[in-house]
Amino acid sequence: MTHDLEAAQKFYSAVLGWRFRPASLGEEFCVAIAGGEPVAGIGALAQNFQVSVAWTSYFAVENADDIAGRIRERGATVAVGPLKLGPGRAALAADRDGAAFGFWEGQTMAWSVGRGNAPACLELRTRDAFAAAIFYAEVFDWASGEPGGCDVTYEHDQVIVRDGTHTVATLRGGGVEAAPDPRVRPRWHVHFPVGDVEKVAADAVAAGGTVTPVTPTEAGGSQAVIRDPDGGFFTITSPR
Repeated sequence: MTHDLEAAQKFYSAVLGWRFRPASLGEEFCVAIAGGEPVAGIGALAQNFQVSVAWTSYFAVENADDIAGRIRERGATVAVGPLKLGPGRAALAADRDGAAFGFWEGQTMAWSVGRGNAPACLELRTRDAFAAAIFYAEVFDWASGEPGGCDVTYEHDQVIVRDGTHTVATLRGGGVEAAPDPRVRPRWHVHFPVGDVEKVAADAVAAGGTVTPVTPTEAGGSQAVIRDPDGGFFTITSPR
């Protein structure tokens, strides 16, 4: 969600090479296209909404009302919805530590985390990854053992959520027998894959964004955090 839809389209077109088409949600929404496939959605915030510009991670669900009930039962917050939005029903929520996320029931666009030009990974930065993993597993049936469900493992001091061979999300923060870190501001963060981190970072600066120094990843690639001109943060990642 952004305050200036046209400016956001120009920025992400220049930086990530996206093209845009109208969405079924109305004229204040658009769908980003890369390689002929939808990769993300961008919507315009009303001018009187004093909220931060941000990328929001949405999780597909079969029944939005059931998910909303599970969230409330566990002491977390459903801030908006579930309400009808285009071809589906959507809601915005926050977990018990305040990290915002969305969930969507019904028809979705054809992107999926970790495939093609879609987000390389969703990352939850939180105070206690183990507690967060339990919360999200109970809400979304992760590690349920059901066909088509997600597997959850602990690797390299982080919780990994996989859908088959694709990594859906990583949850990091805290450690074994370590107290939660009160300095961490919990939030979901999106990673977009790119071929050349240095070039994309330079393009972001030229388009009016700000960029952190490029750093190596544990997998042997590189990454950098970008802040778009309207304040939205995301990470660009290359595999090698």
